[in-house]
Amino acid sequence: MAAQSAPAHASRVRRTPPVGAWFDRDVDPTTRLVTADDAAELARLQREHRDFLAPWEPLRPEEYFTAEGQRIQIAANLERHARGECEPRVVLDERGAVVGQVTLHAIVRGALQSSTLGYWLSPTVGGRGLATRAVADVVRLAFDDLGLHRLEAGTLIHNVRSQRVLEKNGFVRFGLAPRLLRIAGQWQDHVLFQLLNDDWREPA
Repeated sequence: MAAQSAPAHASRVRRTPPVGAWFDRDVDPTTRLVTADDAAELARLQREHRDFLAPWEPLRPEEYFTAEGQRIQIAANLERHARGECEPRVVLDERGAVVGQVTLHAIVRGALQSSTLGYWLSPTVGGRGLATRAVADVVRLAFDDLGLHRLEAGTLIHNVRSQRVLEKNGFVRFGLAPRLLRIAGQWQDHVLFQLLNDDWREPA
């Protein structure tokens, strides 16, 4: 919506985001690497909440909403993960059930050291802070484990809830991209946000 080997969460250094950002040292990670075993559940969530997700996502072929379609998607993402190009993760609720996905797309090394973040969650878990926690978990992964310099995320102009999730995690609005992505069959403008590793400070 905003618009691998398992990382060593236990050994990473915890950091404090900028003032006003969401952070809780005692909260366990709410994401993990996606696996082929997640295909059936992800397909079920996509089917059940298709109407809810449709205004925020590209048009999808019917195969996307099947377990086989999700297995194909997962396999492709895990291949990119093995090449260091993305971090495809599922979002977990308090019981450990899969309730959505969060991904670091297009990881670029060299002089850029950057990635783009995107996520979606089931509407049944809205209002419980899971999106904010999942983004926080992936930010820590990006900066502590992967050593990236910058994260970018974009939302539709009217997607205020996703904008708030990003802002709680320290992201700063820096621009507007006209007709950036074809969402729900229409080329739509996106508000752009970024978060720099340098602004994600060490605790006092």
